[in-house]
Amino acid sequence: MKAMIFAAGRGERMRPLTDACPKPLLKVRGRPMITYHVLNLVRAGIKDIVINHSHLGHMIEEELGDGSKYGARIVYSHEPTPLETAGGIANALHLLGDEPFLAVSGDIYAPYFDFSQVVDVLKDKDMLGIPYPPDKRDIAWLWLTPNPWHNPEGDFALDMYTLRNDGPAKWNFAGIGVYRPEMFEGIKAGEFVKFGPLMRKFIEQGRVGGELYRGQWVNVGTARQLEELNAPLGAAKTGS
Repeated sequence: MKAMIFAAGRGERMRPLTDACPKPLLKVRGRPMITYHVLNLVRAGIKDIVINHSHLGHMIEEELGDGSKYGARIVYSHEPTPLETAGGIANALHLLGDEPFLAVSGDIYAPYFDFSQVVDVLKDKDMLGIPYPPDKRDIAWLWLTPNPWHNPEGDFALDMYTLRNDGPAKWNFAGIGVYRPEMFEGIKAGEFVKFGPLMRKFIEQGRVGGELYRGQWVNVGTARQLEELNAPLGAAKTGS
């Protein structure tokens, strides 16, 4: 399996820190956030990694290089203008291949997420070994978290292991998912396409599975959050 790390965002809410440093290179406890992902992916046996970038992308390439110092093989997908999540994936499909791939946001801090669990979540056959029809099998699998302060209403409902657009309780999308390349067919390379409407279309078709992750997870969106993560142990919080 290959993985993609999203690193093309401008990080507007983190300015002025992101004026001179791309957001995924901001450090938590002495290590760039994106490096936690690279190390944890390699630990899980996922060594082929695609990273998209835009703002100050050369700094990401200078920091991570070809990935060999981490035991990874890293290639880059440059976006002159950020293409949003779905557009960024479509732009990099030629690097990701024909098999399901993992994609993870470069600005989340989830140091204990076990990426080995993602490898076989998209099943091609049922429990009896009978292949699912291509238009009936899951096209994506997402991880959700309890709702953080900045997303109190959540994103998606979870019915057993099937995502719903609506429900009595919604959970926060963690920015971690596995996708089949066919999900992004029809999107041209270089096209700006948002992730939400595309995902909701397939959820409505009943083709998106998912599960809840309750481990440490922070979407690092403000300088205050970064300061709290870097506070002395015992004092760190994950609030605003």
